Amino acid sequence: MSERGEADGWTPLDPGMTGDRPAEPRPRDERPAPSGAPDPGQAQPYSAGTPYWPGAPAQPPGWDATYGTAPQDPYWQGSYGQAPHPQAYPGYGMRPVKTSWVVEAPAGSPFHRLARNDVHRWWRPVLGTLTILAIGMGLVLGLMIAGTIIAWAVTGELPDLSGTNATVFENDTADLAINLAMLAVFLPVTLFAAWGIQRRRPGTLSSVAGRLRWKWLLVCCGLAVGFCIVAFGTSLVAETVMDDPPGGDDEWVGWDAFLLPAIVILLLVPFQAAAEEYVFRGWMLQAVGACTLENAKRKVGRALSVVFRTPWPGIVVGSALFTAGHGYTGWGILDIFVFGAIAAWVTVRTGGLEAAIALHVFNNLMAFMFSAAVGELDIVQGAVPWEVVVADIVPMVLFAAVAVRLARRMRVQTVAPGPAEDDTPAPADSSPAHVS
Repeated sequence: MSERGEADGWTPLDPGMTGDRPAEPRPRDERPAPSGAPDPGQAQPYSAGTPYWPGAPAQPPGWDATYGTAPQDPYWQGSYGQAPHPQAYPGYGMRPVKTSWVVEAPAGSPFHRLARNDVHRWWRPVLGTLTILAIGMGLVLGLMIAGTIIAWAVTGELPDLSGTNATVFENDTADLAINLAMLAVFLPVTLFAAWGIQRRRPGTLSSVAGRLRWKWLLVCCGLAVGFCIVAFGTSLVAETVMDDPPGGDDEWVGWDAFLLPAIVILLLVPFQAAAEEYVFRGWMLQAVGACTLENAKRKVGRALSVVFRTPWPGIVVGSALFTAGHGYTGWGILDIFVFGAIAAWVTVRTGGLEAAIALHVFNNLMAFMFSAAVGELDIVQGAVPWEVVVADIVPMVLFAAVAVRLARRMRVQTVAPGPAEDDTPAPADSSPAHVS
């Protein structure tokens, strides 16, 4: 049986609730109530739609109690049978976070690893390379078709493109222009691949500063002029030790035959040379440099990761592909490979393509101008004597060494900046100004 007070199985009532003596009031919370909140000591009527206290909004602003009538409310998510407002966003009071398409490289990244950002995957460099090749070749084909149509409209005959020395216009100057333009079209395609495939700023192909550093480029152009002078001197020395120097019987063609080709060369060679630098010393160097194998778990992978974190795999691969794009044989293969390797090395050491672009542009300007001066606009690529190769490599090495030393003295930026680097004022001292 239940004891007294537990006849129904319940515990006795609180003594304060019995009729013997009134219940003592509980102490009230002395903390001030929030503005607009009801007094906890007062009874408040409840009404449907009232959330917490009278005066507080029962629904987001602009919401109607009837379903589906919030045409001007950006918080509204729609109701049964109706689509949400175009400006609606999930969650009451939560605004969507807008993320940028481009992803920056980690702070302190060298030039060859600028493509290894947070969204890097192994397939992005592969897809980007195939995209550059496909779109670039498509543009080249489009230029050839356009040139063929123009040639047919002018001459009334279709050009013969079947032979190895096929030309579109059958005019040396016009054919030189379209050949240079066919290489220049790869420049915008490469920039697009960096943005669209690897989700990074196209300017990261130019330098670690995310753009082409024009002041440093002008300095490198001055060095390239000195390179041309030294190269001309070494070529004269090479001719003196050769039994049959090439071009010994060439003669000046005159200003009438030289002026128009010279204008075409000055206008198009910078874009042609820059396009090759962006493809081989920009894209290829960074595409290989992004594959660092740093997540490898096996011993072989970890050992290879030590090598792939350096720029040398990208330098070798890019230089080999650069050499394959030329038609030189014998010692000429070594000449082109060393040129590509030196250009890539100076790119990594200076943090950008400026020095390599200047070297390539002035080297090609000198080669094309000398050929135009003797009436040979179609530069024949084949065997090259070893004396000529030595005469070419010596000025390249001197240019790279001087460029790297000058970049160090001018404090040229060689790694990606940190998040707050641009906001930190430079210390006031007498050191040389930072070139970016």
